[in-house]
Amino acid sequence: MAVRVDLNISLDGFATTTDQTPENPFGDDWPRLVGAYTATRTFRERVLHDTSGEGTTGVDDAYAQAYFAEVGAEIMGAGMFGLHNFPDDPDWRGWWGEEPPFRIPVLVLTHTARPAISFANGTEFHFLTTSPEEALDRALEAADGKDVRIGGGPTVVRDFLRAGLVDHLHVAIAPILLGRGIRLWDDLRGLESGYDVTAETAESGTVHLTFRR
Repeated sequence: MAVRVDLNISLDGFATTTDQTPENPFGDDWPRLVGAYTATRTFRERVLHDTSGEGTTGVDDAYAQAYFAEVGAEIMGAGMFGLHNFPDDPDWRGWWGEEPPFRIPVLVLTHTARPAISFANGTEFHFLTTSPEEALDRALEAADGKDVRIGGGPTVVRDFLRAGLVDHLHVAIAPILLGRGIRLWDDLRGLESGYDVTAETAESGTVHLTFRR
């Protein structure tokens, strides 16, 4: 069992984008940031339900497969679930429609409790108003011996890193500059000293940086 993080960031360390508009809700920068991941066969099968066999199968796909492997529970922030965009909508069920790609219990950290939501494919969203340590205790119990993934966003990930709760951190560094957004590395000086760090460059130019305790 390990507590894991997998995150896409830019060369200058940003894990969020800022160019969204009502007409283009994801903006132009988000596809550039996550493009190598969304191009993989694993992403297309697991998230888009595309069984055609299309998609890349190199280094990026190996990390995409690892992203989903052996995870028994996930923790995410309210923003990742979409509560910042739809705070007053009691019928909001997340960005992913009726087949979220998680298929496991997901604990959403929020300031306002909401009833749990369940889906036919095994995904369950539970909304907690608690600390990272208490949320992790709940997630470890739900994971039943498998890994717990801290899904994001970057502010939530930083909270868990600062608290020393992460065993395995993988960042996919896209070869782009964003210049603004939320940076992963802020206030994490010396983080590398507690980990063994390795790097691998994919065919896409994405650098996969891994910190293992």
